[in-house]
Amino acid sequence: MATKPRFTKQGTTPDESAEPEPGTAGHTKHPVDETLPPLKMATTGLQHVAAMYAGVVAPPLIVGAYIGLSAKELTFLTGACLFTAGLATFLQTLGIWKIGARLPFVNGVTFAGVAPMLAVVDSTKDKDDALPIIFGAVIVAGVLGFIAAPFFSKAIRFFPPVVTGTVITLIGISLMPVAFGWAQGPDAKASDYGSMKNLALAGITLVIVLLLRRFTTGFVKQIAVLLGLVIGTVVAIPFGVTDFSPVGDADVVGFPTPFHFGAPQFAGAAIVSMIVVMIVSMTESTADMLALGEIVDRPADEKTIAAGLRADTLGTVISPVFNGFMCSAFAQNIGLVAMTKIRSRFVVAVGGGFLVLMGLCPMAASLIAVVPRPVLGGAGVVLFGSVAASGIQTLVKASLDKDNNVLIVAVSLAVGLIPIAAPDFYHAFPERAKIILDSGISTGCVAAVLLNLVFNHLGRNRDADDVTAPMESGGAIAEQRSEARAAGVH
Repeated sequence: MATKPRFTKQGTTPDESAEPEPGTAGHTKHPVDETLPPLKMATTGLQHVAAMYAGVVAPPLIVGAYIGLSAKELTFLTGACLFTAGLATFLQTLGIWKIGARLPFVNGVTFAGVAPMLAVVDSTKDKDDALPIIFGAVIVAGVLGFIAAPFFSKAIRFFPPVVTGTVITLIGISLMPVAFGWAQGPDAKASDYGSMKNLALAGITLVIVLLLRRFTTGFVKQIAVLLGLVIGTVVAIPFGVTDFSPVGDADVVGFPTPFHFGAPQFAGAAIVSMIVVMIVSMTESTADMLALGEIVDRPADEKTIAAGLRADTLGTVISPVFNGFMCSAFAQNIGLVAMTKIRSRFVVAVGGGFLVLMGLCPMAASLIAVVPRPVLGGAGVVLFGSVAASGIQTLVKASLDKDNNVLIVAVSLAVGLIPIAAPDFYHAFPERAKIILDSGISTGCVAAVLLNLVFNHLGRNRDADDVTAPMESGGAIAEQRSEARAAGVH
């Protein structure tokens, strides 16, 4: 009896003799569109929340503390950002109309907006007006971004494998310092920051995740990161770094009242700053969608990117209504998808549901906060390293035997690594310029696109056979050249 053909990438021939993969309905659905058993959906969704929780709560904690909010108001602001991150994740994964990439994409507060928001606070005489001014600027930037999304998405044709592979690699490398910072502890000014105790906890968590990935199978293997975080937290208790007080101090129920801090205000300088942040955010989101599309075997085309950017920007418009900040894609969750091989967007939607519940139940949100930062850092090494590895896999398709492509990768990686290797490199530049320059992902992406245009698309005397065409894999060109040699054509 003939078996049903397994799912294959678009453009390939199905293997009629292959057994269907578990959990697929005869492979009539792409793995991105599959639903999983409830327990698996819940645990893997919670894994996504654990991976991005620190990134979501960091901006409101930093900005709120800078303004001088009380502990209660700070908790409210943090819960609001969790709630709006969940709403934005729903838009991105489930989608409505032409909104949402419908990929396993987590959305949350972008860290790129922290410095401009602090600058707004500094320029505001009455600190009570700081958040309303920030919210007004974010709303305007989101509306303009939503309008610009379909035009911005047309840049997709400038992202062949030599560009996407470079950007994906940069995303992973750029995130590694975050994991290393977590591993050292939550407070860089604390006496135990970077202590042997903290580094040991990070190392133990890393080893636990690796052992689970190596010696377990099936479901347990897929939730290795979540189990590593749980076991690492338990191991950390005797070390005295696991703090359960946030659970006891948190309220059971708390709804983010619309415009809790006041009606939005619209100030020109703040709006310009947030528009710049929006451009940076859209650039990074485009790169993230391209990376995730490669990982889940559903390459992000122009239509997908436009829909994804609409979700980002609409989420950004909605977020300030419920006292949240600008929303953007979270690159660290791409590493989780790459490692677990669970590509269902509904798993991430469940994670979005957890974020909404945490926003409505501060006590639930505080449970994730119990995980010590060093434990999170140990797991982060695996997650973020997986992103870099995915980028290297993409670069394999980019015909790196061609000098042009080698130069593109070499220079783009160097430019993208500047903010990591030399954080003060751009210290003499204006603050608004540094918003872009301090993002290695953005600068590396721009460098890769421009260099690809110069070396592979401009001029009439270029060797067309040596060029990777937009959205065409280098592997396809190499295969064509091998066939030509076999036929005696040089």
